[in-house]
Amino acid sequence: MSGVEVITFGCRLNTYESEVMKAQAEKAGLNNAILVNTCAVTGEAVRQARQAIRRARRDNPHARIIVTGCAAQTEKQTFAEMAEVDAVLGNEEKLTSASYRSLPDFGVSAEEKLRVNDIMSVKATAPQMVRHIGGHVRAFIQVQNGCDHRCTFCIIPYGRGNSRSVPMGAVVDQARKLADGGYREIVLTGVDATSYGSDLPGTPTLGLLAKTLLKQIPDIRRLRLSSIDSIEADAHLMDLIADEPRFMPHLHLSLQHGDDMILKRMKRRHLRAEALRFIEDARRLRPEMSFGADMIAGFPTETEEMFDNAVRLAEEANIAHLHVFPYSPRPGTPAARMPQLDRSLVKDRAARLRAAGHRLHQSHLDQMIGTRQWLLVENNGLAHTENFTLVAAPGLRPGELVPVTITGHNGKHLDMQLTAAAAA
Repeated sequence: MSGVEVITFGCRLNTYESEVMKAQAEKAGLNNAILVNTCAVTGEAVRQARQAIRRARRDNPHARIIVTGCAAQTEKQTFAEMAEVDAVLGNEEKLTSASYRSLPDFGVSAEEKLRVNDIMSVKATAPQMVRHIGGHVRAFIQVQNGCDHRCTFCIIPYGRGNSRSVPMGAVVDQARKLADGGYREIVLTGVDATSYGSDLPGTPTLGLLAKTLLKQIPDIRRLRLSSIDSIEADAHLMDLIADEPRFMPHLHLSLQHGDDMILKRMKRRHLRAEALRFIEDARRLRPEMSFGADMIAGFPTETEEMFDNAVRLAEEANIAHLHVFPYSPRPGTPAARMPQLDRSLVKDRAARLRAAGHRLHQSHLDQMIGTRQWLLVENNGLAHTENFTLVAAPGLRPGELVPVTITGHNGKHLDMQLTAAAAA
């Protein structure tokens, strides 16, 4: 191979940062290299990254393999000890060209492989200018990094550091470049995006940032948030939900559970009633609003009654896109020291929660039939509605915004018919 290839795992923030990494590595003159941007959210994510590294070495025996990302930050020795790996960079180091210029040659010791500094010492997030997000018709912008909270199950703060925000002016500049480059939809991303601005002068909020982007950049046709903590939603965000058609009617929530005792043991900052109240308020302001959510099944000490409360929360909230994680103990977190459930029970509850999510998704698809929607066409013959429902869109040009009528679904995605105006 030649050039720089990036293998990305995990969140949308990683997708964005992979573009930065590639640009910085190429700027440094790196060639014949594979960058692996890892995720640490579950043990399975780490396993998949290790598997991908071994596969990359088999397929590219002479390439330089550099591993980075959250798993490299939290488990640096694990990757440094892999014979297939030539260097390990931390989450801060991966974003600068100097890191790639100073990489050691082949044959160095495991200690020399490591370029991973203390992420907790990082106090600011420098704006990174990206003009293109490879393979995507929507553009991601990093507005925040790190997390000040310490949920008992989560290793991510130790991979990302404490919360720090990109100044609003830099975000506006980045969004304008992407809109000028033809991107119709922009997604604001962060590790804990709703904490945006708490470390900036004047403490602007995520909602105010979104309002400012839409006001100053008319060419942004659709604006989304990647994931939010509903307890941190601010008045500006609620205004956007109510009054701004360019703010998309879909929010992905970090719910994690539906039982108050488990939420407390997780050290979450919301209770069941508060989550339901936010969803109810958002739907009252925007009836077409749909919700996705992350939820964990089989958390330590979870009883059958507690698990049932989680299922009922998903049903009462009518979550259209449920993302279920079987609890995975992460070494170094408080939850890993709590009394654990049998793994077979964890997997069983995850399967049952996914089944509830499947029923909710089918109901959501049913309710979409007969509605008129605007689609953003993807690169793979599919598209997304404004409320982020997947639609089959064969023959349409990627990046187009197209009006359609929803005619049915196949259980996975919606079917559509072009409106007369679009067909003409």
